[in-house]
Amino acid sequence: MTRAEPAGDAAQPFRVSFVCTGNICRSPMAEVVLRSLAERAGLGEHLAIESAATGDWHVGERADQRTIDALERAGYDGSQHRARQFEAADFPALDLIVAFDRGQARILRNWAPSSLDQDKVRLLLEFDSDLAPLQDVPDPYYSDEATFDRVLGMIERSTSALFRQLAPALRQGIR
Repeated sequence: MTRAEPAGDAAQPFRVSFVCTGNICRSPMAEVVLRSLAERAGLGEHLAIESAATGDWHVGERADQRTIDALERAGYDGSQHRARQFEAADFPALDLIVAFDRGQARILRNWAPSSLDQDKVRLLLEFDSDLAPLQDVPDPYYSDEATFDRVLGMIERSTSALFRQLAPALRQGIR
C-alpha cells in the first residue's frame, strides 16, 4: 500500500477514516468491519478507526436502519454509530482516508490542505485486486435489503484486504 508518511509519532495508533456521502450506509459498515477485524486480531489498540461524510445531511443521526440490519445479519453491531461530516481540519490527524467512490475521493482531494494529505485518500476497492477494477462501491441508499447485504460483502472483502496489508506493521508496532 502506498501512503503518505504517518501523522505523528510511532506510539500513536494508525488512524483511518472511512468517508462516504452521508455517513449512514457504506462508511459505518467499513468502520464496524475494520474495528472487528482489529479487535479479533488483538490489534484494536493499534488502530484508531472512524467514519464520516462528505455531506452534512445526516449529521448526528444513527446509521440507516438497513445498514444496522445488514451488519447484524453478518454478526456486527452498528447500533452506536452517529453520523458526522468530514472536515479539511481532519487531514493532519489521519494516516489513511478511504473513500467509496471516485466522486468522494475527488471531493476529499480537493479539500486536502496539501499534496501529502491528498496522497492519504484511497478508494476502498483498491485494496482487493479482484474488486479494484470496479473502482466504486455502489451506494445502497435508494435500494433494497439485498443490495445492502451485497454492498456489505464488498466492504468486508476490501476491508479485510486492507487489514491484511496493515496488520504486519501493526504487529511490529510500526505505523
